Amino acid sequence: MRSCAATLRRNRKGQAMVEYTEMSMCDLGRAIGAGDVDPRDLAAAFLDMAKAHPLSDRIYARLMEDRAMAEAEASWARARDGVRRGLLDGVPVSWKDLFDTAGVATEAGSALLKDRVPTKDAEVLRRATNAGLVALGKTHMSELAFSGLGLNPVTATTPCVNDLDAVSGGSSSGAAGSVAFGLASGAIGSDTGGSVRIPAAWNDLVGLKTTSGRIPLDGVVPLAAAFDTIGPLVKTVEDAAEVFAILDSSPAPDLKGATLKGKRLLVLENVVFDDIRDAPLDAFEASVQKFREAGAEIIRAELPAVTDAMELAGILFTTEAYAEWREVIEAAPDLMFPRILERFRSGGAFSGVDYVAGWKKLASLRADYLKATVGFDAVILPTAPNLPPKADRLMTDAEYYVTENLLTLRNTRVGNLMGLAALTLPTGIPSCGVTLQTPPMSEARLLRLGKAAEAALA
Repeated sequence: MRSCAATLRRNRKGQAMVEYTEMSMCDLGRAIGAGDVDPRDLAAAFLDMAKAHPLSDRIYARLMEDRAMAEAEASWARARDGVRRGLLDGVPVSWKDLFDTAGVATEAGSALLKDRVPTKDAEVLRRATNAGLVALGKTHMSELAFSGLGLNPVTATTPCVNDLDAVSGGSSSGAAGSVAFGLASGAIGSDTGGSVRIPAAWNDLVGLKTTSGRIPLDGVVPLAAAFDTIGPLVKTVEDAAEVFAILDSSPAPDLKGATLKGKRLLVLENVVFDDIRDAPLDAFEASVQKFREAGAEIIRAELPAVTDAMELAGILFTTEAYAEWREVIEAAPDLMFPRILERFRSGGAFSGVDYVAGWKKLASLRADYLKATVGFDAVILPTAPNLPPKADRLMTDAEYYVTENLLTLRNTRVGNLMGLAALTLPTGIPSCGVTLQTPPMSEARLLRLGKAAEAALA
């Protein structure tokens, strides 16, 4: 492979590749289609930057150079022959290290899965490959995806792009870092309680949580399958829409002419503002004002179903997670970070009766929520009520770790408990995001609304 310096300065056409690596996925796709960018040069540039970057080993668990360059070569041939597979054919992305990759270790940030090498790709990776996306490598994550903070002393802790001493958010920590630090054009992560939206918000990215059950989880290391979802961490809503279409095997949502004019947005008032810090609150209220100025009608209300559902989180999330992993964990508990181990084991405190009753109650609360919000285009709330905590304090203060982790995931968990589609957007205030939520299976509507909200925030 060519030297990093040569790649970053010029490609074979004399172009400054560093300018292209800073572009959105869709803009890169258009540049490839126009013949302005060679996918081989683009993949090489990202790979070389990843190898040279001082934080790379805290972002990437492993690069997949041979695969990436082979895929880029195939994409170049399709572009040459005029048979590109779509807008994003040839665009390089990273993959969270819980998506199975044939012949390449997939360890989910855990020593419990060290040297686990799948024999075939996850279904979503297969779909992405068929669409022409170039797989750069696997990114670090919270251990077994069970933390919203992104702190992982077992493998690596990805730093926040806005504060290198702070965590990046989890569990898709390296996914966010790969995009925020310019080492991938986009990333694919997973979200069980906020694991796409938290790192996206804290690193000033767009993050999409899809509806549970919509995108297949075949070949994805599970946490709690009833809540696990897959989604992109990217630079723009357009990128999110195009990646969603690939993962969903559906046409890309039409974003043309998107507007907030006449839209009714409900500000969720209860619970999500408890103990909120100043910066996220100020960023949210400024965003609400921009939405209003763009023509949206803003209504504020409390929804009792949300407050009641929050009380079920411990029963439903931790019970399923511990049931999924108990045998593996208890065979070698010393391999785990104690805070993560404790959280898994807490799921053993609930009975089967508690779990079944919890799901029965949640089904009723979901119906109440949808009935209460049927007249609104979206429900909006601060993505996270806090800013990225310092990694050192999280390592030394066990109580602080627990309280910050629960606070971090509180607002995003609303979307998972209610089974919604959710989109976080950067507000312009570092590490502060605003979330729009819509009913299950309404991703196209959500992304169209998100495109208008993105313009208003800009």
